[in-house]
Amino acid sequence: MIQSQGPLISTHGLTKYYGGMVGCKDVSFELWPGEVMGIVGESGSGKSTLLGCLSGRSTPTSGSVRYRSRDLGTIDVHSSMESVRRRLMRSEWGVVHQNPRDGLRLGVTAGANIGERLMGIGNRHYGNIRAKALEWLAQVEIAPDRIDHFPKTFSGGMQQRLQIACNLATSPSLIFMDEPTGGLDVSVQARLLDLLRGLVARLGLSAVVVTHDLAVARLLAHRLMVMKNGQVVESGLTDQVLDDPQHPYTQLLVSSILQA
Repeated sequence: MIQSQGPLISTHGLTKYYGGMVGCKDVSFELWPGEVMGIVGESGSGKSTLLGCLSGRSTPTSGSVRYRSRDLGTIDVHSSMESVRRRLMRSEWGVVHQNPRDGLRLGVTAGANIGERLMGIGNRHYGNIRAKALEWLAQVEIAPDRIDHFPKTFSGGMQQRLQIACNLATSPSLIFMDEPTGGLDVSVQARLLDLLRGLVARLGLSAVVVTHDLAVARLLAHRLMVMKNGQVVESGLTDQVLDDPQHPYTQLLVSSILQA
């Protein structure tokens, strides 16, 4: 991890209420360049709410998210104009959805899905766009002869790899992943995790990964935040949290995996 320039993203007191319900409450942390932060907890713990606030897709009730943009300098995500957030989402950020169909256009080809992302940052030369699309299909282990096939003809694992390729094609600084291996069978999940881990390390990506699966968190994340009822109850280095959990809730999560 490269820490000399300061954190890539930082939050202070991030809180989101849905009426009288707590989505997330008083969450503060820093994410450094090249670091992967895992957010774990049971369903309803606030993981996805926090991810939505971090990525600007959901407005917090209070608190702040500051991001150090490579082009715009340090900005406050939620006080910035909508056009700024759209620009970040097109170029410096990526979002990998649990259901890849939420992150793909099923009515256009695999190559066009990647191409549209590239056009969003100003690429216009068809030959260059197609060459770049082929390059990214290879990166995520999709055969080049599938470039003109529609995503609906792909398996779930291939759709997820295509979604990852679309997100990485613009060389983003930060990726938000929401249960990236959810819904896949065990063998496909293992291959996808190996692919993700290799890409993150090779490209020096920063990422925030939401998962209920502690095995996924251990494989991908440098640090963990454990959430319960919208609050972070424990945080630290991944191995430290999982091998020596301090909070009773974390101990329960870890022991339930060991007993499975």
